[in-house]
Amino acid sequence: MQTTDTVLMIEPIAFGFNEQTAVNNYFQVQQEGNVQEKALQEFHSFVEKLRVKGINVITIKDTIEPKTPDSIFPNNWVSFHADGKVVLYPMFAENRRLERREDIINQIKEQFDVTEIIDYSKIENEDKYLEGTGSMIFDHNSKIAYGSVSLRLDEELFRKFCAEFGFTPVVFHSYQTAGEERLPIYHTNVMMCVADKFVVICLDCIDDESERQNVIDSIKNSGKELIEISEDQMQNFAGNMLQVQNNSGEKFLVMSQSAYKSLKPEQVSAIEKYSEIIYSDLETIETNGGGSARCMLAEIFLPKK
Repeated sequence: MQTTDTVLMIEPIAFGFNEQTAVNNYFQVQQEGNVQEKALQEFHSFVEKLRVKGINVITIKDTIEPKTPDSIFPNNWVSFHADGKVVLYPMFAENRRLERREDIINQIKEQFDVTEIIDYSKIENEDKYLEGTGSMIFDHNSKIAYGSVSLRLDEELFRKFCAEFGFTPVVFHSYQTAGEERLPIYHTNVMMCVADKFVVICLDCIDDESERQNVIDSIKNSGKELIEISEDQMQNFAGNMLQVQNNSGEKFLVMSQSAYKSLKPEQVSAIEKYSEIIYSDLETIETNGGGSARCMLAEIFLPKK
């Protein structure tokens, strides 16, 4: 299945600008004021909007120690698969490695069957990283994984993961304009979203023509409609979306308010052919954390007990 009705979200307790990730996350801007308080309000509002639609949201609170300012983005360190496997990932920033918590896995085990935990995290010692469904975008229907090479996605490790999990890798490089420079995009999921019947993507970020065409061909061959967004829309997190479903099987595309406001009417119409849109104000989280709605949702495909 491409979509799940259950997601894990981590309630922030000390959210803030992370200097360790800002070195290659060009979306981050440090704000003044009570960032944690604003982020917590945004978090609770977002959770409520999902639950009202019948989506199962498991929330677990972060801890004061160790200090993990980015814990609100759990999809980078863990993924939960339909065959009962749980995967732990190698993280670029040292303080993000502290987000991996055994007690979170144990709480998930109370409701779901876990057959195996696969731990790639030790590869951090080789300075190789693969930040979960931030760096990899899965087309579960077609068993394709899309990955944009960056310091957060090591190509060799990505191909190894795909071989072990039965995905066909589609590798490319994507860039964003930061000041006067063209710099690598830190996570694939800020410029691309794969849903059950469509793909939202910023093709302008793929500078190499042959790589761009390869991605287009892969999407079209998978039978999904391609909905293109501009780089300006991508900068507003319009690529950072996730399709989920509720207990009745109704499909929703989840995004931030800034992403939704950046979309043109025809793009909204194209999406709404397939999914109702849920959007929420995540401005504080987006600005300081450099991630948006999709980053906050760790999908749980595990078999339920």
